[in-house]
Parts: sequence; structure tokens; C-alpha cells
Amino acid sequence: MAQSPTTIVDELGIALSNLADAAAGNFTPTLRLGVTGLSRAGKTIFITALIHNLLTGGRLPGFTPLAQGRFIGARLADYPEATIPRFAYEQHLEALTGRTPTWPESTRRISQLRIVLKYQSTAWFSGLRGPSTLNLDIVDYPGEWLLDLPLLGMNFAQWSLEALERARRPGSGREATPFLDMLSRLDPRQDANDPDAEKLAAAFTDYLRRSREHGALSTLPPGRFLLPGDLEGSPALTFAPLPPQAQPPRNSLYTMLEHRYEAYKDLVVRPFFRDHFARLDRQIVLVDTLRALNAGPAAVADLETALTSVLACFRQGDTNPLLRPFVRKIDRILFAATKADHVHHTSHDRLESILNRLVAEASRRASFVGAQTRSIALAAIRATREGTISEAGQTLPTIIGTPIQGEVLDGISYDGKTEIALFPGDLPERPDSLFEDGNPVSLNFLRFVPPQKLDRNAAGDPILPHIRFDRALDFLLGDWLK
Repeated sequence: MAQSPTTIVDELGIALSNLADAAAGNFTPTLRLGVTGLSRAGKTIFITALIHNLLTGGRLPGFTPLAQGRFIGARLADYPEATIPRFAYEQHLEALTGRTPTWPESTRRISQLRIVLKYQSTAWFSGLRGPSTLNLDIVDYPGEWLLDLPLLGMNFAQWSLEALERARRPGSGREATPFLDMLSRLDPRQDANDPDAEKLAAAFTDYLRRSREHGALSTLPPGRFLLPGDLEGSPALTFAPLPPQAQPPRNSLYTMLEHRYEAYKDLVVRPFFRDHFARLDRQIVLVDTLRALNAGPAAVADLETALTSVLACFRQGDTNPLLRPFVRKIDRILFAATKADHVHHTSHDRLESILNRLVAEASRRASFVGAQTRSIALAAIRATREGTISEAGQTLPTIIGTPIQGEVLDGISYDGKTEIALFPGDLPERPDSLFEDGNPVSLNFLRFVPPQKLDRNAAGDPILPHIRFDRALDFLLGDWLK
């Protein structure tokens, strides 16, 4: 039977935390924005660009408050939760805009930041009270942790069935064989002992790591196995799926691992959901759609499965403004296909259509409970520009940029310094074809270094080029800044 993500005690704690947030901000309105993305979707880059553009007033013609001249400015502020590390905005910006720009490292731990936004309201009484303010709270965390949320609705037997079914699929053989071989030599009903549990958990973790390297996403939970932090070696991270057993002995290996699985949910996953996801107002879900397309139909289907299962865990719907200090729900969800600068602009609409297909079920669920949804193809920081090349009498649209050192295409290994013009390929007109084995998508997909030369504003701040980033901000923040 599916389990509830929260208990009555959790709900009380969520309400008290929401009230404490309001009090800590001197009852200034607070918008908690969830920037969510599966592994390598570009969360750190998006958050850095978001903060920088709000602090410096970047080129955002589609961001209504700025375009109308009502956005006054922003400043960084102390976050009310002193136990959570601060998002390293300055370090990430330095990496992106320094003498030799590089992409910042992927998120490996939870972090947070608060920005105070000042704007002129459009309300009729705004002239009497002066400028308005809004606290914007952002929490960043590893994408692998996001994939743990569906575990809250599964017991050990249910999770084991799903995990083992995935491991035994034909496409998982290379990654899963060592783990499955070890599992076949163990009897789940044997007496419990730590050495066997530790060996099995280590083999399972190695399988998860290999799966991540080859693009699998739904295979990855438990996410802390890949990024354990202070929990490394603890019993809560020393378990693995086992074939379900009817009435296993109390001292059996199966019972031991079942208890550890439940401990992982209670001590790691549920507090993460309660303290962060259950208190969000808005959500952007970043999706590395192109990477899945390049890996083939199985990866596309896997991405759809992962997105649908994760988003089913979010609290979605419209919230009565009078109850917002106690109850929060996500009333707007933006699905964003990142790295739109890796294809020509003529493919951006197709990329959005593909993303719409991937999140169709999740979007329907959100709309049913009253949440608004939208899909967009964007690049928070644009690493390429566009051009054309002539080939065999044809003029082909290209993207121009410098591939990251070590990137390989058609037998050519790039040095990280040479700029190239690349025809990225065409995305299919019919998104359903991506799920058909006979219709592979052939993309010339490379990762590019960040832009090497940036324009600067009158104050000397670097201006980060982007694609449709302003539209994303308008959907997520615009109505709060009216």
C-alpha cells in the first residue's frame, strides 16, 4: 500500500515553519522558488544567472516588471535557516566570468540564498505606500536527491520489485551484472550479517553509478548512495533491493535491509521533502532533453518515467492567500528544456513540443488540481551564436562555439580552444517518434565552453547572454511583482 509522504506531526511542523518564515521576514511577502532538475540539467547555472540578472538588471526585455520600468533593484540578504549552507553565488559567477571562463561544478550538497526584490506595484494605492518588497528564497540540491521522492510512496517490497526489474532489463546488463551475480549467491532469508549487507550495498551503488554515467535516471534512487556526504558508511545507506519474501524471519538479511530502507526514508528522504518541497510556491523543472534524445528511445522513455514519478510527489494547486502563512502549494510549474543554445533557433519550437510530450502526464495532473503549467526551451547562459554553412549545394543552419576540451565528434577530439561551426541536426516534427526504436534521432551534440567575451552594463557588470530566460522569469515571478 502506498504511504503518505508526511505524517500529522510533519504537517504541523510544515505549518509552523511557514509561519516562522513569515515572522523572520518581518511579514514581508516571501516567494519560495524550487529550482529542480535531474542530474546535469543545469541547476547551478540557472540559479547563478537568475541571481545575477536580478542584481544587475540584465537584458531581459520579456521580464515585464523590468520592461515597464517598475523593477527598482535587488540585494542579497541573510537566509532565515542558519543551518543550511549558502549558495556560492560569487564563486560560481567568478567561474563563469573570470579570465578563463568555466562552467561551475555540479551541485553536491544542499544550499540556499535569499534575494530581496524592490519594485513599484501597479496597485492603485501603491503611490501612497511607496515601493514594495518581496523576499525570493531559492534552495539548491543535487538532482540525485530529487529522484528519492517517489520512495516515500513505496515500501521495501515495492521498491525492490521495481529496482530489480530495471536492473534485469536488456539495456542494463553491462551495468547491473556484477550486482545481480552477487545477489544470486545470497539467500534473503539467511541470518542477517553486516559484511553481506555492506558488500551487496557496495555492488548496488556501483551499478547506480554506472547507470548514471550512461544516462539512466529512473534507475538511480536512492540518491544519497551516489552523494552520501556525512551519511557514508551508515546503516541508513547500507541496503539494496532483494526479491520480496513472504513472512521473512525476524533476524533475516531481508528484514535487516527492509528496516534500513525504512530508516532511509524516515531519516533522510521524509525530512528533505518536509523541510523543502512541502513549502514551495513556484517550481521550475530543468530537463536536459537533448542529452536523452542523443542516447536513444530507451533514454527518452526513462526520462519521461523519472519526471512523471518525481512530479507526482509535489504539492500542487491553488492556495488561498489568507492561508499562505500556514499552507503552501505550487501554483505555477515551468518545464524548461535546457541547453537550447545547442540547437539552432529553428528547432526551439520542436524542442518545446518534445518537452511537452515528456511531461504531458505530469502537466495534466498539475492542471487538474489548479496549478498553471508551461513549457519553454531556454539557455540561462548562451554559449553559442548562430550562422550558416554551405555543403553539397545546401545552406545549413549552424551553431558556432568552442567545444569543451576532450569533446569528440566524428573522430575529432577538440582542444577547448578552437571555435567551430556545427550543424547540430534536425529535431523530429512528431515527438511520439522519439519513443519508437526505428526512428533514432541523430544529433551532433557537443558541450561548449561558456561565452569568452561578455558585454558589460554602465556599472561594469557582465551581461550574461541567454535564450528565453526573461520569459521564464516573467512566468515565475511577474505576477508577484505587480
